[in-house]
Order: sequence, then C-alpha cells, then structure tokens
Amino acid sequence: MTGLFQASLLDLDDELGVGPLGSTVRRTHLDHGAWIDLRPGWLSGSDTLFERLAEVVPWRAERRRMYDKVVDVPRLLKFYDEDETLPDPVLDDARRALDAHYGEELGEPFRTAGLCFYRDGRDSVAWHGDTIGRGGTEDTMVAIVSVGSPRPLLLRPRGGGHSIRRDLGHGDLIVMGGSCQRTWEHAIPKTTRPTGPRVSIQFRPRGVR
Repeated sequence: MTGLFQASLLDLDDELGVGPLGSTVRRTHLDHGAWIDLRPGWLSGSDTLFERLAEVVPWRAERRRMYDKVVDVPRLLKFYDEDETLPDPVLDDARRALDAHYGEELGEPFRTAGLCFYRDGRDSVAWHGDTIGRGGTEDTMVAIVSVGSPRPLLLRPRGGGHSIRRDLGHGDLIVMGGSCQRTWEHAIPKTTRPTGPRVSIQFRPRGVR
C-alpha cells in the first residue's frame, strides 16, 4: 500500500523545471576525501513530477538473496541505462544541468538513472555505498533528486560512527562526491511515523552502480 502523498504548499504553483546551481549549492566536506553538495528545492514543480513518475514508470518489485534466504526488496525499482529514454523530459534537463555544473570536476558526464519508489515508511534501503563497478575503487559522483514526501538520508563513515542526516524531498538535490561511495555509507531508514511516498532519481556516470 502506498502512503498518502501530501503536496508541498511551496510547490503547488511552480512550473516544472530545474533551477540554477552555481552558488546555490552548499558543499560539506566529510572525512577521508568525501564530500556532499546540497541544493534544496532545485526542481520546481516537483510534486507534479512525482505524480507522473508514480504513474508512468514501469516499477518492478525485486527479490534478493540475503544470507541464507531470499527476501523482498523494500522499495520498487527501475533502472534506465544510457541508451534508454528517461520517463520525463525534465530528467533530461536535470542531467544536462548536472553535466554543465559538475562535468569539469567529475571529468565525464552522468550516463544512467536509477529510480526508487519508497511507498511508505516501511520501504527503505540499508547502509551501503555504490561500490559496484568503478565506485569501489575510484572517486566518483552520485547525484540524487528527491520528489514526493521528504525522507531522511543518513550518512556515516564506513564501518560505523556518527551519522549525518539530511531530509530530502520536494525537488531537493544531493550530490555525493570524492571518496564518498568508498569511505562512507548511506541509508534511508524505515520509520513507524506516518510517511507519504517518495521517488528518488539517482544519476551516475558509466560503470558506477
């Protein structure tokens, strides 16, 4: 069952589109060469995009082996490879804007988009880093746009330690860069509080998952 979505009062009259980056992005340097950038409310009209994605994306429920059993993945998924058409033109605009802002620092464009649908507080993602492929050995970037109801994204040093919390939703952008995928972990925890649905869009370079 999907939780009740409550639109943002600040987002109701906005036309769907991406805002500027540049000086509006706030960078926080973490330990071990990792950093995060935050741009709140980057995507205007984000509630409209959330409703479109919830309806048109061919969401998949997956099962994965965990230790000695196979379990349901607690969220719905859809991965768009670099040769696939994204489900809304504004996501192409977002990727172009990210390339323009981060291209020189990253040294390559963002190529793929992974979408996750968190239907309510029971959906989550455990502590992990995007270390499949080059992210396990090289510095890289993962840019996440969140639409729908805010959920906390937690970050902590790999192996444990004090965590950092950022509440993301309604068009917020967070970019994890430097060594972040190798030396830090991130998670969306479960919650028993009434929580509406959220979609996250993760833009990654080629060979990073």
